[in-house]
This record gives sequence, C-alpha cells and structure tokens, in this order.
Amino acid sequence: MWSQVYDPFGSVVLSTAVAAIPVVVLLGAIGVFEVRAHIAALLGLAAALAVAILAYGMPPHMAGLAAAYGAAFGLLPIGWIILNVIFLYQLTSEKGEFAILQRSIGSISDDRRLQLLFIAFCLGAFFEGAAGFGTPVAVTAAMLIGLGFSPLAASGLSLIANTAPVAFGALGTPVIALAAVTGLDLHELSAMVGRQLPFFSVIVPFWLVWAFVGFRKMLEVWPPILVAGVAFAIPQYLVSNFHGPWLVDIVAAIVSMACLAAFLRVWRPAEPMTTMPRAPSESHAYTDAPELRPLSNPVIRRAWTPWLVLSVFVFFWGTPQVRAALDGLWVAKVPVTGLDAMVQKMPPVVAAPHIESAVYSFNLLSATGTGILLAAVISGLYLGYGLGGLLRTYARTIWLVRYSLITIACMLAIGFVTRYSGTDATLGLALANTGWLYPLFGTLIGWLGVALTGSDTASNVLFGGLQRVTAEQLGINPVLMAAANSSGGVMGKMIDAQSIVVASTATRWYGHEGSILRFVFFHSVALAVLVGLLVMGQAYVWPLTLLAP
Repeated sequence: MWSQVYDPFGSVVLSTAVAAIPVVVLLGAIGVFEVRAHIAALLGLAAALAVAILAYGMPPHMAGLAAAYGAAFGLLPIGWIILNVIFLYQLTSEKGEFAILQRSIGSISDDRRLQLLFIAFCLGAFFEGAAGFGTPVAVTAAMLIGLGFSPLAASGLSLIANTAPVAFGALGTPVIALAAVTGLDLHELSAMVGRQLPFFSVIVPFWLVWAFVGFRKMLEVWPPILVAGVAFAIPQYLVSNFHGPWLVDIVAAIVSMACLAAFLRVWRPAEPMTTMPRAPSESHAYTDAPELRPLSNPVIRRAWTPWLVLSVFVFFWGTPQVRAALDGLWVAKVPVTGLDAMVQKMPPVVAAPHIESAVYSFNLLSATGTGILLAAVISGLYLGYGLGGLLRTYARTIWLVRYSLITIACMLAIGFVTRYSGTDATLGLALANTGWLYPLFGTLIGWLGVALTGSDTASNVLFGGLQRVTAEQLGINPVLMAAANSSGGVMGKMIDAQSIVVASTATRWYGHEGSILRFVFFHSVALAVLVGLLVMGQAYVWPLTLLAP
C-alpha cells in the first residue's frame, strides 16, 4: 500500500510548482511552441511520470500502470467515440450528403450567426446530454466545417458552446458521480448546479456569437440568441430542481431547438450575414458563401437521416437501462493488478484515508462509440455503401485519426498519473488555502480539474471530497461548493487538451492545437471567473439561494 503525499518538499509553494510541471510542459508545448499534439502529449507524460516517481515517491511500477490504465481509458470509451463519429462524417461526405445537409440548414436560417447558434449550442447540448465524452464537439465541429466555417472557427466555437450543458452531460453522469464521492444528496446537488448554470446558459450563446463576429454583429441578432438561451435555461432549472440530473440537457436542448426554429419562422435579421468571416476575430473581413439552391424534401430527408439515426442510437445507448442490458450480455472488468487497491488517498483531500480502486471496464457493447458505429453502418447501407466500401472507408478513417488516438491516449495517461500520484491534489490544495475567497478559488479548482483530466466527471471524483471537507472547515455550505466544482469545471472543458484534439481531428486541422488553445483560453478563464463570482454571491450575498425550491 502506498499513501499519497501532497507536500513532499515541506513547502506548499515548492510542492505546488513541481506538481504544475506536467501541465506547464503540456500546455506550453502546445500553446507556446506549437509542438504537434501527440509529441506534446508524450513530453507531458514523461514529465508527469518523472514528477510522480522522483518528487512524490510513487513506486515506478505503479506510475507505469497508472499511465497504461489512463491510455486504455483514452482509447475506450473516448477514442472509440471519435473514431466512429469521424467514420460517419466520412460516409456522408463521400456521398455528397453532408453538402446537402449544409445547404438544408439554410432553410432554418441563411444567417451564419444563427446557423452557429443552432448547431454548436442547441444541437451540441443534445449530444452532450445524451453521450458527452467528446461527442458534441466532434459532431458539431464536423458540421460547422461542412457549412464552410474555418477550421479555427469550427474548432474554437464548438468548444466555447460546449460549456453550459457539460455538468448534466451523459445523462447527468458528472452530478451522479459527485454525489457518490461526497456523500451529499443527489437531488440537492442537482438543484444547486441547476441554480448556477442557467445564468450561463443565457450568457454563453451571446458570448459564442460575439467570439465569432464581434459585439456589434452580435447585437444585430440578439432576439434569437436570447430565445435560444432562455429556452435552454428555464428547462435546465426546472428539470434539475424538480426532477433530477438525468434528462436536464436533453429536455433543455429539444426545447431550445424548437423555440429557436419557431422564432426564426417569424423573425429575420435586418441584414442577414450570409458571408463567412475569415477568422473568428476578423468580423470586418468576409468571404462569400456559395449560393444555396432549392432542394427537394426527399433529398433533404436523405441527407438528415444518418444524423437522425445517430441521435436515436446515442440517446438509447446513453440510457441506464440499455447500458445495463448490454453489460448484462458481456462486459469485462479488469483489475489493474499492482495498482488496484494499492494507492491510498489521504486527508485533507478526503475526510479519512480512502483506498483508490483501479478496475478497467472493457464495456465494448455498452460504450457510446459502439452505438455510433452501428448508426454509421446502418446509415452507410442506407446511403448505398456495400460491405467492402464500408470497410475501406473505416480503414481510411483509422489512418486519418491515428495521431489523434495516440494523443488522446497520452492525455488520459497524464491525467491518471497525476490522479494516482496525488500531484493534481497538490494543485487543488493550493487553491483551497484561500480563506474567505474560497468560493471563488474553489470554483477554479473544478476548472483546473477539468483542464487536467478532460472530464467534469473525473474532476468531481478527484476534487469532490476536497470541496466538502474544505467547505465544512470554513463554515460554507458543502452542497454549494461541491456543485461549484462541477459548474466551474464546465468552463475548463474548452481548454483541456483532449477536447482540443477532438476538435482539431473533427475539422481535419490536426497539428494546429496551439492556435485553438490560444483562441479559447481567454474565454475559458473569463467564464470560469464569472462562475466563481456567482458562487461568491451565493455564499455571502444571496444565502437564500441555498434553500431548496
């Protein structure tokens, strides 16, 4: 049994600086030196292993097993999702159906700002609610590229949009995991998150369009932006507070899409923006978009069918009943011998010493990526592919995403090494020692957790116990701070290296992850601070918001 140590040098400042080395190496290589993502990930992994073994005293074989465990988790379920989403995109693109889909969206609106709003925010929220784990960014970024958005715009804007829905993603998995690790009531946590994020469900659509075309162009379409945001925020609040975390995003996304589509039938901007900015920051420079021709209803239905099939499969694969049934047919639970039950998490990260498990779930049948693969195969047969054509396209897709899969595996390996070695807990503890400012910095702990692990669920598992213990020591409501971990974490989603690689892969812009990171970094920090300020207000100014509705 090896027990984690969070201050190996006897100095909080020095220990925190050393714990940050893997993060600095990874993000510096990508964002500053523009090293290719898979090389940067390997450098970050080497740094994480060196810090864990040499500075924190983690046994080398445990560190290696943690890296292997993380890499396996990176390939399944996350890499499996990306591979099969891109496979579906390739099938529809090669048959020309994606181009038709692009043109059909003009029937909702020919304004580029509103197309972005509908796809990245509304439709992306549906995929986040049903599947999560990279699915919404992969799908929406690919759609935006097909619509003629630049790779940077498609990547960066999909990441910005995929924030407000994340805490209730994958049928509420992050909040469910948070309740499990903190011992707090699930419905209280769901309700509290549901009283934090709706504000940002209104803000993020405005922020998204502003990041795309600038403030003035955003104001030209403020009515539909407001409709989309409010139509998402109200169901998000109601479902999370009066039902639970399971269907929040799905219900809110469907209501938002329906309200936005209905509103656009009776409202048009005074000056529709049918041209495309050259870059997200160049709102004054536009390029002409191809003129849309009328399309027959059968042609439109054929183009949309693969994505409707995908939505159905993703939804059903995300339900607990279907997952349980598929796991009942076959699932392999593989304990990582030498790591499982061999690492002990220590106070003050947890209230009492806690033994960490390490069991890899090889759930190929119930994995979301498998549902996406079946949807892609069915769609391919519907579009006229034979078995040979499907296999050839799949082989080309594997070759296309090979570096992305390596990168994602390495990114998760870094996350698992920092988790089992305790270096990420050192970073969290540094933010926890901030006294009355803890509601702000506690929110940033969640942001940091997602930036490190790539998952709001993983961040909640990692720091949920710390949030409860610290809040109780400071006399702050633990439900508030545990919820803040999840709500703040959603803003870290856009800068985690895993999500950036997913976006660059979906837009076929692999190798430009540094540009994407630089574009979204300010937005991530600014929105996370705003969440922290809201939590400060809930802690000290509006305590009545802590009461259940």
